[in-house]
Amino acid sequence: MSGRLAVGPELRRGPAVTVTIDSRPVLAYAGESVAAVLIAEGSPATRVTRSGAPRGVFCGMGACFDCLVVVDGIPNTRACMTWVREGMVIAHQDVFVAAAAPPPKETHVA
Repeated sequence: MSGRLAVGPELRRGPAVTVTIDSRPVLAYAGESVAAVLIAEGSPATRVTRSGAPRGVFCGMGACFDCLVVVDGIPNTRACMTWVREGMVIAHQDVFVAAAAPPPKETHVA
C-alpha cells in the first residue's frame, strides 16, 4: 500500500487483519493499536473539536483523551488504548459525543 510506513526486517508483526477506516478496508496487524494504524495510514488526526480544530495522538498512553475515534459504533474510544482486531470498523469522530444520561429511576409509592 502506498503511504504506509515501511518497517525493517527486525520488526515482527502479528497476523494480518483487515479493519475498515471511514468505509475503506485497511490492512493492519494484531498487536497494533488503532492509533498506530491511523498513523501508519497517514491519518494522524482522529477527531475534530467543536471549533473544527483537529486532534490526534498526544500522550499515547490513554491519559489525555485527544485520540478519540468511533470503533464499532461506539464513540469516544481512545485509539491509543484499543487494539485492532479482524473486522473492526473505525471512523474519525466529529466532536466529543456526550454519554447519554441514564434513565430516571422509577419510584413507587405504596
